[in-house]
Amino acid sequence: MRTPDLPELPGVLSGDDIARSARYLLHCQTPAGAIPWFPGGHIDVWDHVECAMALTAAGHHGAAARAYRWLASAQSPDGSWPAKLSQHGVANPLREANHAAYPAVGLWHHTLSTGDDATARALWPMVRAGIGFVLGLRTDRGEIRWARDPDGSPGDLALLTACASIHQALHCGAALGDRLGDPQPDWELAAARLGHLVAEHEAVFADRSRYSMDWYYPILGGAVRGPAAKERLDARWDAFVVPGLGIRCVSDQPWVTGAETSELVLALAAMGETDLGAGLLADVQHLRDPDDGAYWTGYQFAEDVNWPVERSSWTAAAVILATDALCGATPGARIFTDAPAAAGPPPSPDTCGCAALVP
Repeated sequence: MRTPDLPELPGVLSGDDIARSARYLLHCQTPAGAIPWFPGGHIDVWDHVECAMALTAAGHHGAAARAYRWLASAQSPDGSWPAKLSQHGVANPLREANHAAYPAVGLWHHTLSTGDDATARALWPMVRAGIGFVLGLRTDRGEIRWARDPDGSPGDLALLTACASIHQALHCGAALGDRLGDPQPDWELAAARLGHLVAEHEAVFADRSRYSMDWYYPILGGAVRGPAAKERLDARWDAFVVPGLGIRCVSDQPWVTGAETSELVLALAAMGETDLGAGLLADVQHLRDPDDGAYWTGYQFAEDVNWPVERSSWTAAAVILATDALCGATPGARIFTDAPAAAGPPPSPDTCGCAALVP
């Protein structure tokens, strides 16, 4: 049965199309609540949360809540999660910072969409522990090192995409804490410092500029907005966008991917560029399986093949969330369209530690 008031984009995706894609996510979800990359596949927290958010946007609130409860049950005592979980246990014990942060985004999205404060309150300790793990990887300057090894050693670099996502998570976590009567002003300060680094000091992060996510995620995560966001997208638009197909995952490969295209649409929605975003979302529909609403992860256009040979849950989820951001069907879409901007004066060098950085 179709849920009322589903996101839809006339001429691109109908409410029934969104409902079909959401049913694919339900098909992927295990009885315990985990949402693997595809039925029987592995699980990572970032993509699991993105799928839970899409279920919320599509009106499957109970399934989304079950996904968050499973997440809490799989959390390590230090607030982290393994980078990769299989159906039978840990497949990769590395613990990534952006994975530990992203449940704050998902739970705030769920709470805004449903008004379900009871679920938020029950899972608030999970969010607090996750953010605690993240801030344990913060440098004196304010960036977040990307991971912690199984032996406890912190990673030796920070990633721009990961820190842009963490910037959003810190703000979402702080907003959720305010709603639940447990304010976290330190998270807001950490977000301000991190957002300033993302927006103004990209040189402190590892160079992964060939990846499209590093191009658009500072906008999606809320650190870059206004004229700076337009300048950022214009500068490398032709390097990543393949007209009629979507965007490249990496600039030097003939490979477009549905999730990255949809996430760029989220960034465009945040900028008010809804027509441009709708056009890109239309372009990527060649990846859609019309039978069940699943999406192929990507398309290698030099070889004319879908690659990898998988229909990833998180690609369908990104399409649902992008559609919602463009049409504003649910209150949860505001976490993207109303995300904090980098407006206002940056933190002072004395508090930010940025005085010696190269502009």
